[in-house]
Amino acid sequence: MSALKVLFIGGSGVISSASTRLAVERGIDLHVLNRGSSNAHPLPDGVTALRGDVRDAESVRAALGDSEFDAVVDWVAFTPEHVRADIELFTGRTAQYVFISSASAYQTPPARIPVVESTPLRNPFWQYSRDKIACEDLLVAAYRDAGFPATIVRPSHTYDRTLVPFDGGWTVVERMRQGKEIVVHGDGTSLWTLTHHTDFAKGFVPLLGHPRTIGDAFHITSDDALTWNQIAEALAFAAGVEAKIVHVPSDVIAAADPEWGAGLLGDKAHSMVFDNSKLRSVVPEFTATIPFEQGAREIVAWHDEDPTRKRVDQRVDALIDQLVEAYRVG
Repeated sequence: MSALKVLFIGGSGVISSASTRLAVERGIDLHVLNRGSSNAHPLPDGVTALRGDVRDAESVRAALGDSEFDAVVDWVAFTPEHVRADIELFTGRTAQYVFISSASAYQTPPARIPVVESTPLRNPFWQYSRDKIACEDLLVAAYRDAGFPATIVRPSHTYDRTLVPFDGGWTVVERMRQGKEIVVHGDGTSLWTLTHHTDFAKGFVPLLGHPRTIGDAFHITSDDALTWNQIAEALAFAAGVEAKIVHVPSDVIAAADPEWGAGLLGDKAHSMVFDNSKLRSVVPEFTATIPFEQGAREIVAWHDEDPTRKRVDQRVDALIDQLVEAYRVG
């Protein structure tokens, strides 16, 4: 049997890079279309690299020629316009089109947990999520009306060693190492699911070319949920310090910084725990095995390897100082 021929649009980002490596390891004939500008996640040997700008349809057509694929995955589609362009480009050229949506598209806050794929999609707080919902709506209509072979995948806060899971990134770890307080939203007890990108890949790659995924949606997450206090404490432990946490209401953070607040009110402020039964119905071997405590050590070690990676966002640092001063107890 010939190898699956798959196209990744993107493929060198935080979420996608582990899937790129695993796809090659599993013998997939993988083609990756991007602009070739990523240094943090270089493509592995065995990938056919194509140069093109997905926002320029003629550039994509020139890069692909008359190639057809068993599956096409767009890792960098964020708006309905992006999806419309993909539908036009890949109708008749692929047996499966995989759209990377977001678990933040689910009803926020959720009426029930754990969240399942049939949980309603509604997020009145975050434009990013509303755009993803609109993209999904387009694909569902294209599948129903014309049989466009769409599969929808919803990741939830997938990370790798380069990504600190707090707004401000390394700024938060640097503050902890300096003995300064950090801000955790709410009372820090809401549950949050963090998924290591290699665990995501173990659920994702087997979906490629899988006929029972067409016209359907799946989320891929860890089964391990931590409180935000525990997430901060795990990072602090990995950094060799203790976390000094100041709790600040999410709406106060949103008033001080609307961008930070959108991600809180539209996502992180609410407990999000997922049921992966549907994924396991088509990928029965899926198990997430990397706890965040291990991931936190990877994050700190990677940043410590090269001081240039330890970037402090001065604006966020100053904002945290202001919030801490206003809400510090004692």
